[in-house]
Amino acid sequence: MDLGEDDLEWAAKQGLIGAEQAAPLWRALSARAAGRAPGPSATASRFDMVHVAYYFGALIVIGAMGFFMSLGWEAFGGGGIFAIAAAYALVFVFAGRALWRKAETKIPGGLLITMAVCMTPLAMYGLERLTGIWPDSDPGRYRDFHELVRGGWIWMELETILAGLLALKFVRFPFLTAPIAFVLWYMSMDLAPLLFGANLEWSERGMVSAGVGAVMLAVGWLIDRRTDEDYAFWIYLFGLMAFSGGLASMHSGSQLMRFAFCLVHLGLIVVAVLLERRTFLIFGALGVFGYLSYLSWDVFADSVAFPFALSFLGILILFVAVKYAKNRDAVDRRLLAIVPEAVKSRLPRARARG
Repeated sequence: MDLGEDDLEWAAKQGLIGAEQAAPLWRALSARAAGRAPGPSATASRFDMVHVAYYFGALIVIGAMGFFMSLGWEAFGGGGIFAIAAAYALVFVFAGRALWRKAETKIPGGLLITMAVCMTPLAMYGLERLTGIWPDSDPGRYRDFHELVRGGWIWMELETILAGLLALKFVRFPFLTAPIAFVLWYMSMDLAPLLFGANLEWSERGMVSAGVGAVMLAVGWLIDRRTDEDYAFWIYLFGLMAFSGGLASMHSGSQLMRFAFCLVHLGLIVVAVLLERRTFLIFGALGVFGYLSYLSWDVFADSVAFPFALSFLGILILFVAVKYAKNRDAVDRRLLAIVPEAVKSRLPRARARG
């Protein structure tokens, strides 16, 4: 739940707090928030141009040294690429640490540390290119890292994860989980050819990806709501990408597997309610929508009744949602009553999240 100064003014008018308490209380809360490195939800109440500039500038640098690398960089050779990436990382670390020590500049400081972590795959690529030592066959140019699934990228991903965890040990900035979760998503795809060879079926690749994604979701659940800041958001996001994408690659042409895919994504919608995470709702809805699209375009392509049946289902869902909104507390109590105590004790009930 996000609070603003107008909420405190409203509380004062309602007699819930003294009118003379509203202003100093808001100043105290603002000062406390300024000293905290916020996650995605925590920044929502202060999503102003300064914050946009912070994150936008950081993403441009990360993209420039990652996604938008030109082929001309290969001319530097492995040693040159390693030296440039390491120099960038060192500058970002020293500048980030200096800014992190001041409460008013914690966000740009944390972003600079995150940018340093994002230099790790480029530095590792340069080192591997220089030495000619790869965990698998030579995966190709660095630009292909974001396009091709190959086992040769694994060391770059592992080193980035280690760098991110090391940074988190010293700088508690939630956005640092983004590069960790991002390369874990990549690793979920690159592990399959490394472990089982390059000539894999898509279903086998999907199995590895879904497995890694499930582990990421479990880790996100274990750390969810354990701190004031939101460290689970990015792990959930990229974990769902790996999990849902892997399942989509596994079902092949089996009707039973496609239906199971739909049921799993319906389960994600239930999890969204239990964890109070809209991310699960989005991926769950996309999965169910994908299954319904398949039914419409392939199974019932010539059926006149199918659109009417889907329309009825949609109206029914809206009707149930209205009923749920009116009886939310009672339904939640009944739902939680069937949840095992070991799971219930770990459910985040303290505050809503993204």
